[in-house]
Amino acid sequence: MTDERSQTVMRRKAEAGRPASDGSPLTAERAITQAVSKVAQDMLALPVQTLSINESRRTLADLPEALEPLSLIAIIEGPEEGLGIIAMPPETLSVLIEVQTMGSLAKEAPPPRKPTRIDASMVADYLDGVLGLIEESLAETEAVVWAGGFRYTSYLDDPRPLGLLLEDMGYRMWQLELSFGAGGERSGKLLWAVPVNGRGQMLRRVPGSGADGAAPHTPEQDEADWNHRLESSVLGASAVIESVLHRVTLPLAQVMQLRPGVSLPVPEDALENLTLEGAGRRKLASARLGQHRGMRAVRISDEEAGMPEQDASEPKVRRVVPQPFDSGESPFNGKAPGAAPKGPLDRIDSPAYDLEPGAEGLGGLGGLDDAAGLDAASGLDGLGGLGGLGGLDAPEGEMPGLGGLGGLGGLGEDEGDLPPLKIGNGV
Repeated sequence: MTDERSQTVMRRKAEAGRPASDGSPLTAERAITQAVSKVAQDMLALPVQTLSINESRRTLADLPEALEPLSLIAIIEGPEEGLGIIAMPPETLSVLIEVQTMGSLAKEAPPPRKPTRIDASMVADYLDGVLGLIEESLAETEAVVWAGGFRYTSYLDDPRPLGLLLEDMGYRMWQLELSFGAGGERSGKLLWAVPVNGRGQMLRRVPGSGADGAAPHTPEQDEADWNHRLESSVLGASAVIESVLHRVTLPLAQVMQLRPGVSLPVPEDALENLTLEGAGRRKLASARLGQHRGMRAVRISDEEAGMPEQDASEPKVRRVVPQPFDSGESPFNGKAPGAAPKGPLDRIDSPAYDLEPGAEGLGGLGGLDDAAGLDAASGLDGLGGLGGLGGLDAPEGEMPGLGGLGGLGGLGEDEGDLPPLKIGNGV
């Protein structure tokens, strides 16, 4: 089964671009007709015949007038971001949905209804198959420049946004009338519009460039095709963006009193200060309100596009720049370093604890020279005998017994003599 399918695909690629069996060259009209019928038969087992096909030129303003009400408008993207459309009226859309869901066609078409996203996803593979086969069939002709490289990206259920979505240029439009079923039980239409000036020059193949006239696929081409399909899928995803004119905070009591005709206060500069927000009220850009072709539109401010809005609940932090630090002049500058100790201080017999010369009798209090009036004759040699001052019970008016205070010389009689000392036994 796999080998037969592989041979069918290879045979179809080999026959793409060759002249028809009757000898006439393959034209865009015939390629479109064959693609619509062949893909429906191979993919859905649905017989489709083209009753008529017409080509015309339309401007962007005239394009919506050719669409029937409640049509599914499939947006297709081609080389260099060129956009086109495929419109399917309710009759054609219902046929493709019934074949995929029930496996057969009803005798009568259901009532028209507005197309949904599910409808678009169910017919996307069929549209890609038709566009791919048209590209393969016209690969060796000049028509591949405007007809090749298109694939499904998104859909619309209302033709009014087309004026903002498509480029303002001329479009090549093909209108097909189709019959569905072996006996032509159902009928419908199909509309295909692409830019007149195509951008698919690189899609054209030189005849005889590969085996059986088909150019071999290189790894670079496969990678480019994969990137294109991935980009089409990602860019085809929907993203909701809200344009916020102004937000008003009202108490609940006032909200409960809102009635038709009540005016809400809006600042005068609100039209110039719109905000484009995404999910979670995330600010995407700033804009101002305007119009384009009679419809409301917004113009994005480039300088603020893509800048996230700072949360108002976060406290504003004031950045303080510190003053430059100046250490100044050191107070020890110019002074000689102190003398190092003579020896270590962790031992009692260290030379650091030796007495200075001339301070032997003062317990290390050297440096008291004759200029202070304390020479060797002052009788201070006996200061070590001040102990034993207990027993101060002498009679009043008399000095206590200080028998151990010998050697307090230096108190001359010229300044007044002390009373005679009575040597008691109180020491």
